Amino acid sequence: MSKVLVVDDEAIITMQLEERLHAMGYTVVGMAASGEDAIEKARRLSPDLVLMDIVMPGKLNGVEAAQVIVGELDIPVIFITSYADDTIIEKAKQVRPYGYILKPFNELELKAAVEIALFRKASEEEIKKKAAALQSTLPAGVPPETTGIADAEYLALPEIKTVLLKDIFSGIILFLYVDPSVKEPIFKFAIEAGIQKGGRFFFAYHQSVLQKYFIEEISKGLLYTRRIKKGELFFIPRIIEKCTSTLPPAESQGGLQVVFDFSDTEEFEDIVTVKDMILEKKASGVPITGIIAVNMGNLDHDRIRLLSEGIAKIIISTGRDTTISFTHNSFPAEAITVVPQSTIEDVVKKLLEPVILSTLEKPISGFDIVHEIHNRYKVLIPQARIYSFLYELQKRGYLEMKVSGKSKLYYPTVAGKKFIRQRLNEFKFVFQHIIGAETEAEQRNDLNSPQTK
Repeated sequence: MSKVLVVDDEAIITMQLEERLHAMGYTVVGMAASGEDAIEKARRLSPDLVLMDIVMPGKLNGVEAAQVIVGELDIPVIFITSYADDTIIEKAKQVRPYGYILKPFNELELKAAVEIALFRKASEEEIKKKAAALQSTLPAGVPPETTGIADAEYLALPEIKTVLLKDIFSGIILFLYVDPSVKEPIFKFAIEAGIQKGGRFFFAYHQSVLQKYFIEEISKGLLYTRRIKKGELFFIPRIIEKCTSTLPPAESQGGLQVVFDFSDTEEFEDIVTVKDMILEKKASGVPITGIIAVNMGNLDHDRIRLLSEGIAKIIISTGRDTTISFTHNSFPAEAITVVPQSTIEDVVKKLLEPVILSTLEKPISGFDIVHEIHNRYKVLIPQARIYSFLYELQKRGYLEMKVSGKSKLYYPTVAGKKFIRQRLNEFKFVFQHIIGAETEAEQRNDLNSPQTK
């Protein structure tokens, strides 16, 4: 049973983590509330893994403590934090953590991160043992770097459990994603399936680690890869033209299979040009199939509409747990509306009362309410705001509290159920009034417009 050290200065977080890790079958050997305490307990308890908060009181923050734990003890660290700005992430990356989880997190994310970290560490140790055994068989004086066994590196990719499309290479697929972590497993599967099918394969990308998985296929000419550097996207149509002009006859086995990952969308017009060229080639009878993947984080609905024109198969991944598949023309891409995350955050934060009330259908803890809001809207709300509202409802007699294990669960009283129902109905009527008023105004504008006169 793997041993885990939990480091966080919020007692409720450490209690929740201990409860969840225990339920998953892990042993929590200790808990710490500062960087200094974390180092001392890591030295004394020798855990298999450390779950580390980043911002904590004391002389050492989580990143600094992790540097000591990783460097001195070689214990893997997963950062768990409420902070996700680029500066903090860059500092955290320097420690080479085995995971990075944002609060609030769900149990599946936690279990997946812990399992992958432990598996990755075990794999690295195995690779080191094999490298050491191989080195011992070499003649004296032969440096490790000449044999390719120095600095053995293990790159973990999650396995794909479900493929939504029956044949991923039966046409052209548009894959829109927000979280970059979801794309590499799909690309890896697509490349493996494409190489097995035969023909030519072309993988173009802005950033990827997949080349290291296909060294043999690249050396044999089964897979052609091209990194797209800034300002070089215009090269891709030329390469497509060269590849398709020398393809064997259509009746021959294989064809051209592509995976194009446009994670940098600054040269958007060139991306659309590549997409249109592929569709034109296919329409003219050229045997070309594959995936056009685009990071839609900075795209509005107009640009997404341009990308999706002419493509019937669309996969949209808005996060690790949310994937929508449009695999038929009866699901037109024009129906997709992209709402900026900043708009959702503003609405949720300003309308926190109905959002919290909607979660009180069953006994629930403040921590789980934060988690539920994050799952629904991808918005982080400070726990203090949640608990302040819960305490106010409890003081007014609308909520009762009971202790379950180490969690405080809140549930509505009879009066509370009536109050919650009434308040949610009031909000519902207000929203309907606002939306209805706008609809009537739009109708009046349409009637008075020059086109209708």
